[in-house]
Amino acid sequence: MKLILALTTVLGLSTMSHAQSISLKGSDTLGAKLIPQLAEKYKAEGHASTKFEIAAEGSSTAFPALANGTADIGMSSRKAKEEELTECKTKGINLVEHPVCYDMLCVIVNKKSPVTNLTKAQVAKIFTGQVKDWSELGGAPGPISIYTRNTSSGTYKDWQKLAMDGRDYPASSLKMAGNEQIAQEVAKNKGGIGYVGLAYAKTRGIKAVKIDDVAPVAANKKSYVYSRECYLYTPEKSSDETKAFLDFIKSDAGKKVVESTGFILME
Repeated sequence: MKLILALTTVLGLSTMSHAQSISLKGSDTLGAKLIPQLAEKYKAEGHASTKFEIAAEGSSTAFPALANGTADIGMSSRKAKEEELTECKTKGINLVEHPVCYDMLCVIVNKKSPVTNLTKAQVAKIFTGQVKDWSELGGAPGPISIYTRNTSSGTYKDWQKLAMDGRDYPASSLKMAGNEQIAQEVAKNKGGIGYVGLAYAKTRGIKAVKIDDVAPVAANKKSYVYSRECYLYTPEKSSDETKAFLDFIKSDAGKKVVESTGFILME
């Protein structure tokens, strides 16, 4: 009996030793929908024992986690800053950049809003607080409620650069934890406006508006003014399982997941 128990214990330990884990931290744009679905497909394709730990708390959280070794992969909706790369280098970690997909930052309004098209200039005035009422933009009279990402988000800073010429958001803007939260709030508020990644632009109760008559659809990835690239970052010396997962993302099966979740394939 003791021998059987001992063998069972040894076999159990042996099985556990084969289990692999991959920790991903950073962007909500990637980590709330795309990466979980890629992880599920990866496990279904013969890697059932691989465990994924995904913390989607904003792009700026990716790089400290890579630097201190608590993340195998950093998720970012923007390029790494020079100081973030330097911080990792001081810890002996050289990062490798992996472009994953294109995304579009879609300007969303409530489904009942009569507004269907805005100019880039109008968007800038809205999100810097210069325009405060929808009547100034052809909408029904009423105050504009601005929903943005929180300050740890790469999207928060991307939007400042792409749409606001680097200017500040108004103090009245409401900061949300992620794309889904922005979409949900705009869906509840007839005077709401926000920005979300393309994968979240079809949430019930909202609609994405055209910008200078260009719709945020995959065919317009080069002409739509708020297009951007998204990235994964890994240490130069990564585990075999991490490398295998990255290879899967670039495979035909991985590309199908990228497209099915509303992102746009790299060329």
